[in-house]
Amino acid sequence: MEILLLGLLGFSILLFILSFFQKDRYAAIEKEVEDLSMTILQENYQMKKRLRVLEEELMMDGEASIKRTPMVKKRVHEVVRNQVIALYQQGIPLEQIAKQSALSKSDVQTIISTL
Repeated sequence: MEILLLGLLGFSILLFILSFFQKDRYAAIEKEVEDLSMTILQENYQMKKRLRVLEEELMMDGEASIKRTPMVKKRVHEVVRNQVIALYQQGIPLEQIAKQSALSKSDVQTIISTL
């Protein structure tokens, strides 16, 4: 009986020591998840950066059109034009489209008439 207990004790100690040398299966998965989250964060940052550049371009176009004389017909940016068309197709009134797009009602009507 004592030999059996000593054998089990020795076997358990051997297994305990081997457990320190066994490779962690979850380490690879953790690294993959960490890499994936880093990639997503980088892509999110790049998208925000691009969006900021686009917003600045739209603001620059808006400021440039304000500085022009009222006689000169301002050219509406393609993004704003597409937004006006999309809102019109959704059935939104011209006044509300003009407010959302920061255009005059006549500009909105001009864009819609080109459809």
